[in-house]
Amino acid sequence: MKRIITLLLAALFICCSDDNRVFAESAQNRTLVAYYSYTGNVQSIVDELKGLTNADIVEIQPAKEGERYEADNYAIGSALISAIRENPDKAESYPEIKPLNVDFGLYDNIIVATPLWWSNMAAPMQTFLFANGAEMAGKNIALIVSSASSGISSVVADAKRLIPDGVFGSDNLWINNSNRSQMSSLLADWAAALNFTNNMSEKLYITIGSTTLTATLVDNSSARALVAALKEAPITYEAHDYGNFEKVGDLGRSFPTNDEQITTQPGDLILYQGNNLCIYHDVNTWNFTRLGKIDNATQAELKAALGEGNCTITLSLSAGNNSENQNNNETPTGIRQSDRTATPDEPMYDLQGRRISAPVRGQIYIQGGEKRMNYN
Repeated sequence: MKRIITLLLAALFICCSDDNRVFAESAQNRTLVAYYSYTGNVQSIVDELKGLTNADIVEIQPAKEGERYEADNYAIGSALISAIRENPDKAESYPEIKPLNVDFGLYDNIIVATPLWWSNMAAPMQTFLFANGAEMAGKNIALIVSSASSGISSVVADAKRLIPDGVFGSDNLWINNSNRSQMSSLLADWAAALNFTNNMSEKLYITIGSTTLTATLVDNSSARALVAALKEAPITYEAHDYGNFEKVGDLGRSFPTNDEQITTQPGDLILYQGNNLCIYHDVNTWNFTRLGKIDNATQAELKAALGEGNCTITLSLSAGNNSENQNNNETPTGIRQSDRTATPDEPMYDLQGRRISAPVRGQIYIQGGEKRMNYN
């Protein structure tokens, strides 16, 4: 299980609960994410959520490993849910899970991330909440539910039954097959609505040629050490392509590591072996340190900005370190599109990030960090 990370939140969950209570604001608020994942969908959600908050994470795991809940026309999984429905107040109705040692007194806020089974909350997550719901009394509770297409009202009802004295917000997040491709933006908007606050307030500016990107840093010792170094001076380094999923380069100095098993997403900033910065434009799984995530950039825009082959990258804490921003007195957000004219020899990409030799008439393409259209 991932090492527990501590976060002090400046303000959390500014939204109304069902009984018109407002989630409390406190500099001492701390958040726990408890999740269960069977197919991997909820795991992907939680991996993305890690880049948006520094909440502590616990994974609920069945005591019996390798159980196939979908086997024999879903006989096992269906039987587990039926047993709970028939006797929801009896401990023996709930399947056994692996022991977890959680001090709920440390937390003011609990996020429950769970799949939906037969319209109800997945049985292992119900076991966790049945065993610990009393300790969540007075806590702010938010739900993230993953399903194929079924609505989540019964899952919300399960949570309220299992945590009868929790303070439930009205804005729960539902990820389903119709919106799963927009998971990243949905999570970002949801987390922003909950007003999760990252103690790392500095914005990182990444300049590649004429393009400047911004990134939000996580709050760990690695990112704090990078910020401390950048307060002394910007860092410029040479980066190269690796594995068709990242641009990586040696920063010329070492930083503390907080390694964990990570499945990257486009835009992730990763520290590898303490001295290499990896900017990801595709997916990879390895054990390394998360530094942050680039703001508001699609995969295609990232690929176009990073280009092919070696490039020079400058990291700084001020937009003024980019001469074009300095002249225009602007602060970039995400990828800044310059006013310059791209030279004919610069590579062109389609909106899927694939290099093209020439755009067809009416095609939108990216060249020199700018979106363009061929009218010829």
